[in-house]
Amino acid sequence: MKSILRPLFALLFCGLLTSSALAQGRIATVDLRKIFDNYWRTKQADAVLKDQAAGMDKEHKGFVDDWTKAKEDYQKLLTSANDQAISAEERDRRKTAAEKKLVDIKELEQTIAQYERTATTTINEKKMRMRSNILTEIRTVINAKAKSVGYALVLDTAAETKDATPIVVYANNENDLTDTVLTQLNANAPVDLPKDSDTKNPPPATSDKK
Repeated sequence: MKSILRPLFALLFCGLLTSSALAQGRIATVDLRKIFDNYWRTKQADAVLKDQAAGMDKEHKGFVDDWTKAKEDYQKLLTSANDQAISAEERDRRKTAAEKKLVDIKELEQTIAQYERTATTTINEKKMRMRSNILTEIRTVINAKAKSVGYALVLDTAAETKDATPIVVYANNENDLTDTVLTQLNANAPVDLPKDSDTKNPPPATSDKK
C-alpha cells in the first residue's frame, strides 16, 4: 500500500507547489493568433511568399504548355505515320519522329514532377522559417511586457488541443496583453503594407496535366 501511495503523494505535493507558485504571481493572457495575423511583418512575409509562388506558377505553366504542345505534335506525327498516301519511307521517318517526341514528353513529365516537388518544398520551408522568426519576435515582446508588469505566466487563449478544443476554457481578459503587444509590434509598421486581401498565401505550383 505504501508503494502505491508514495507516488500519489509526490504528485499531490508537486501540484501544491505549482499552485503555490502561480498564486505568488499574476497571470496574463494573449490571443497569439490575433497578434500573429495582424502583425505587419506577417503581412509582409505573406506578400513575399505570394510573389515567389506567382513566379513559380508562371514557370510551371511554361513547362505544362510545352508538355501540351509536345503531346499535340506527337498525336499529329502518329496520325501522319499511318497515312497510306505517303511512301513507306516517309511513314517510317514520321514514326521515328513520333517516338522521339514521346521521349520528349516523358522527360517533360519528369521535369514537371520534379519542379512541383521542389517548388512545394521551397515555399513550405520558407514559410516555416518566416513563421518561426515572426513568432520569436512576438514572444520577445510578450516576455518583456510580462516581466515589466510582473506577470508570472502568460496563457494563449487561441491555443487548441490536437482535438481542436480550446486549452484555455475561460478567461475574463482582465489582464489581456493582446492589444498592447500588437500596438507595440506595429509601432514602426511601413505605410505601404499590402492589404489583407492581397496577402493570402497562394497554393504551391501544381500540375495541370490530366
